[in-house]
Amino acid sequence: MEGVIAVSIPIFVTLIVGIIVVTGIYFGSREKQMLIEKGLSPAEIKEFLQKKKDKFLLLKIGIIMTCFGLGLGFGMFLQDATTKEFYTPLSIFVFTGVGFILAYKYGNKKEVGEEIK
Repeated sequence: MEGVIAVSIPIFVTLIVGIIVVTGIYFGSREKQMLIEKGLSPAEIKEFLQKKKDKFLLLKIGIIMTCFGLGLGFGMFLQDATTKEFYTPLSIFVFTGVGFILAYKYGNKKEVGEEIK
């Protein structure tokens, strides 16, 4: 039974990732099709799609991933020091939550053009 589960996990992960990618492509093309149906010119469509992009997406992802890594490391350190198993998931969630808050704060300040303090 364990062999069947071990073989099926990569298959399911591949299927799920494929479904997500195909769905994203479908809805992206559907959005462009709706803009064309509204009668927008190609220049207006290009301007609309560029407004939608987040310039600081990589900054936000970097902050979140850094905080996730810090939470993982800190949780593993506490788990080894105290032999309690709940510290790793707890610190991952707490640090990742702090990362989301920091990404939101700094991302919005960068968009407005304010200086980050």
